[in-house]
Amino acid sequence: MIVAESRGVGGERSLLGTAPPPTGAELLRWSRFVSATAAEGPGVRAAVWVQGCAVHCPGCFNPHLWATRGAHLDDPAALAAEWVDAAVSAGAEGITLLGGEPFDQAAALAVVAEAFRVAGLGVMAFSGYTLERLREWGRDRPDLARLLAATDLLCDGPYLADSPDTRRPWIGSRNQSIRALTPRYAVEVERIARDGGGDALEVRIGADGSVAVNGWATDAALAALLDDLGVRGDRAASLRKEPSR
Repeated sequence: MIVAESRGVGGERSLLGTAPPPTGAELLRWSRFVSATAAEGPGVRAAVWVQGCAVHCPGCFNPHLWATRGAHLDDPAALAAEWVDAAVSAGAEGITLLGGEPFDQAAALAVVAEAFRVAGLGVMAFSGYTLERLREWGRDRPDLARLLAATDLLCDGPYLADSPDTRRPWIGSRNQSIRALTPRYAVEVERIARDGGGDALEVRIGADGSVAVNGWATDAALAALLDDLGVRGDRAASLRKEPSR
C-alpha cells in the first residue's frame, strides 16, 4: 500500500537497478551508525550506512560503500538491540537505512527494522531499486517482502546524475520517488509533494580532528563548505563523504 507519495519523473530508459538484488548473508555488513541526525529524513533519527551495493549509480556520493570489503560484520539482532537503545537515549524518532544498498541485505536489515518498529520507532529506507520492482521480486523473495513490510517511508529509484532534483529533500534526482508506505509519515510526504523542501547537511568533527559529512549536497557546495580546512596530510583518511544518496 502507498498512503502518500511524491512520485519521480523520468528514468524509464535507465538499466540501473533492473536486476534483482543479491541474496544477502545472515550477518549485516555495515560501515557507520549515528544515533541522532536531522539530515536523513523526518525529524531527528538514527541512521545506519550499510556496506555493499550492486546498483552502482554513476556519480554516487558513496562509491566507497559499493564494495563489500572493509565492512563491520555483525549479528543483526545484537546490533538492533544496541541501536534501538542508542536511538531512544538520543531522542530519535526512528531509523534511516542508507548505503550502499539496503535491499542487497534485506534479510539482515529486516531484523533491524522490525526491532525499531517493536520499540515504537519509524523506519525509513533508501533504495536504488524502484518500489515496483522490489514488490515484483518480493513475490518470490521473502527477504525483500519482509523489509518492505517493516518500512514506513521509502525513497526509491536509481540516482541519475543528469537529472538533478533541487526541489525535494533527501533524494538526488527527479526520477526518484518519496513514498509513505504506512500512515506514519504520510503528512510529511504530502507536504513535500505540494511544497517541496530543502536538503540538510551535517558536518561532524571528532575529538581526533576527523571530519564526517552526512546529508545531501552537490560536490561543489561540499567543496566550498570545507575549503577553509586547508591542506591536511590526513584529509583523505579523515574526510568521509557520507551523504546518503
